[in-house]
Amino acid sequence: MQRTTLRPRASAVALTAVLTAAVAGCTAEEAGGSGGGSGSGITVQTAQFSWTAAGLTNGILSEIAADHPDLGVASLATTQLDPAAAWAGAQRGDIDLLTEVALPNQQELADSASEQVEIVSETYGDAAQGWFVPAYAVEAGGPLEGLTSVTQLDDYAEELGGKFYDADPGYITTEQNAKRLEGYGIELEHVVSSEAAELAQLENSYSREEPIVLYLYHPHAVFAQYDMVQLEEPTPYTDGCLTTGDGACAMPSYSANIAASNELAEQAPAFVDLLTDLRISVDEMEAMQKSVDVDGEDVSTVARKWVDAHADQIAEWIG
Repeated sequence: MQRTTLRPRASAVALTAVLTAAVAGCTAEEAGGSGGGSGSGITVQTAQFSWTAAGLTNGILSEIAADHPDLGVASLATTQLDPAAAWAGAQRGDIDLLTEVALPNQQELADSASEQVEIVSETYGDAAQGWFVPAYAVEAGGPLEGLTSVTQLDDYAEELGGKFYDADPGYITTEQNAKRLEGYGIELEHVVSSEAAELAQLENSYSREEPIVLYLYHPHAVFAQYDMVQLEEPTPYTDGCLTTGDGACAMPSYSANIAASNELAEQAPAFVDLLTDLRISVDEMEAMQKSVDVDGEDVSTVARKWVDAHADQIAEWIG
């Protein structure tokens, strides 16, 4: 599920092969964290999803580990993976840590690795996701005037160029959106490429004040750049609607969670205890994403600022 400094995705198979060859769970070594600290501790093999919030959370944890060598972690070694490949690596024991685990979106994947990995905390919750259009498009006189609900989209197919834009094919939400389009009987073409391509299309449409409909989610820097309106859903989300059901329901609000391997809990229990307390609000995350994706700051710089601003709170979490 966040954006822009998106690295190109390899296929899940290729990534898994690379990960299997390069990673062997937690390995003890002498290393310095990204914040400049050093000390004896383990290197934590960490999955990094392609959205910016994942890089920020991992960056924050790297800075904390560097500041507090007593946590027993020398560094986080990140490998970019989409969720399916990351959870497969966790199930094999190749991945020790997953941050920005979106639930319930990734619940089935988490369940498949539950014997090896445990969800240990919720970083933030009640994050909205769904289908959005630019505010100017639905205003009086706009090309989508009168559009309020997802069920009306076919009525505006011509104005929308017959297309619904989505993010990466490796996102679980992309599968959900395909089912939702079918469940609602919406005949718009499901355009799937990458989140970078999706956002480039939004930028192009917005600059021309043309209509567009696409999948977006909070927290995301896009909302600091554009005035967007989420379309209403006639049917609330219910468990199973997007898996065994017909898909004609809202997307659920989701939470971002952290998962840690049993091995990590054994080798660095103080670090895992910190993970259980770590909280980053949706508003804080969205502000940090703006700093990275709009203002062009480095992820490490923004993560360092957050850690410095929350030093007292982090000290309380560590105890």
